[in-house]
Amino acid sequence: MYGGFWYYLKNAFNHKDNSLYKILAINILVFAVFLILRVFLTIGGGSGLYKSIISYLMMPAAIERIITQPWSIITYMFLHEGILHILFNMLFLYWFGLLVQEFIGSRKLANLYILGGISGALLYVIMYNFAPFFMEQRDIALMLGASAGVYAVVVGAATLSPNTTFNLILLGPVRIKYIAIFYVVIAFANSTGSNAGGELAHLGGAALGYFYITLLRKGTDLGKPVQAVGLFFEKLFSTRPNVKVTYRKKNPPYRSEPLKKEDKKTNAGNATTQEEIDKILDKIAEKGYDSLSKEEKRKLFEYSNK
Repeated sequence: MYGGFWYYLKNAFNHKDNSLYKILAINILVFAVFLILRVFLTIGGGSGLYKSIISYLMMPAAIERIITQPWSIITYMFLHEGILHILFNMLFLYWFGLLVQEFIGSRKLANLYILGGISGALLYVIMYNFAPFFMEQRDIALMLGASAGVYAVVVGAATLSPNTTFNLILLGPVRIKYIAIFYVVIAFANSTGSNAGGELAHLGGAALGYFYITLLRKGTDLGKPVQAVGLFFEKLFSTRPNVKVTYRKKNPPYRSEPLKKEDKKTNAGNATTQEEIDKILDKIAEKGYDSLSKEEKRKLFEYSNK
């Protein structure tokens, strides 16, 4: 798994339907860039310039400032400054994100993360503009971090499969519903502390994670607008005239069963069209590779080797 993780992280943007590793890679790359920028600018006496630059990507609480930098509602959820902050966020995103991706697919994982970040930002802004306890700090409050999106993924995973267990150090096997409940309670208890804004965002992300999965089970996907934007940019920056599927012998994400002799005879001569392949790829994007039937896997494999 270790080698597989680093391979997929390094090649995150070379594979489609790979949202988990793309989100991890973006967070890590942005952290590295701003870490280098902060060190060099601080050494050169430009710490004020660094703070000014990063503030335009952080989430402000003041509505007047949000109007001047609306992109912040997205950019803030990919920003970190502390090593422990990004480390724990990315670990939780990876552990719980794998489970979510297995159940509902890559695109819906991305929907969950983005909507969780947006939901966390909205609750943060509402509380700082309308709750008397927070209003005094409204004009100077700024927020960054992936925590709201991560909380959405954690609670989403717990809603999807509450009895799945993780083996925790010292505690042993613990059902993920209890892990999610614990972190939500901690966020609520700390919502008036020194990191009140961040804790509010955690709660907003957690609420989104629960409602997203609950509504998805009823047939309503809140992430369709997010998915539409993602598909637009995919088509804008890439073309897909031919389908090419590569299989790695080491650490494959899945194992394809070979066809039996009778299956080969039955399927011989069946031509696979581009339209069929497009439908298969859409199904992978929606539900994951394991949702394919043996026949669909065969068609995808044969088409990729034409």
